[in-house]
Amino acid sequence: MKKWNLVFDLELCTGCQSCAMAVKDEYVGNEFPGYAATMPLHGAGWVQIHAHERGRFPAVDLAYIFQCCQHCDDAPCMKVARNGAVKKRSDGIVMIDPALAKGQKELVDACPFHAVHWNEELSLPQAWNFDAHLLDAGWSAPRPVQSCPTGALRALKVEDDEMRRIASEERLQRLEPGEKHRTRVHYKNLYRFTSVFVAGTLVGRDQGLEACVRGAEVRLMRGSTAVGSGASDAYGDFRFDGLPPESGAYRVEIAAKGYRGKNVELELTNSHWLGEIRLDAA
Repeated sequence: MKKWNLVFDLELCTGCQSCAMAVKDEYVGNEFPGYAATMPLHGAGWVQIHAHERGRFPAVDLAYIFQCCQHCDDAPCMKVARNGAVKKRSDGIVMIDPALAKGQKELVDACPFHAVHWNEELSLPQAWNFDAHLLDAGWSAPRPVQSCPTGALRALKVEDDEMRRIASEERLQRLEPGEKHRTRVHYKNLYRFTSVFVAGTLVGRDQGLEACVRGAEVRLMRGSTAVGSGASDAYGDFRFDGLPPESGAYRVEIAAKGYRGKNVELELTNSHWLGEIRLDAA
């Protein structure tokens, strides 16, 4: 059976909030019996875009991440719900019944993704239901997908085997602890949210003159193991990304034609810019 999945690409998101506003437009002041009660005008939205900044000037990376109900196949909220208040549809969508879930605040704490929100006025736990009422009416995709101007969001209704193939080919990941709960929201380029980078600029000194060093061989070492290698660009810049945070001691080894080799030791905790590294003429 084909089931719904969502794919979010961090590389394509500009943080415009169109997806979050589309959900507010759909649910604030509107009720959809059997699907959802009205969403509060104020407070946390059922769909949220959060910014994540790495590094420091001038090597700064800003990425945005889409957060919502992950539509787990093994949903923790369903396990604590009483009276069948949370249901898993055959098409993969998790639904919190707006009538049966009244008063069940424990559903909020059960969600490890902080995607279930408490409506104090209605005494009701609520989450984004993938716009199931629109899909059931024949829509090809939920509103956040249709509102995204950059294509950062994709809705796929495919067999599980096909989704696993897509996830493998595109190197999609899940938010922690998504593997455990078999979530149906997948993330591309998640490294921009979960990992750190090392960057620097190479400047050559020769007879009192300085210039950017292009094409230098740069290797990132952890002990005796090469973690990454590359060449500096036309501006003398280099960068190694996708590194584990708080991962300790590294060494940057630099070799450039016409210059003396140089090593730079560092302790990697968060994203790190090494600044301008000056190379002396050979």
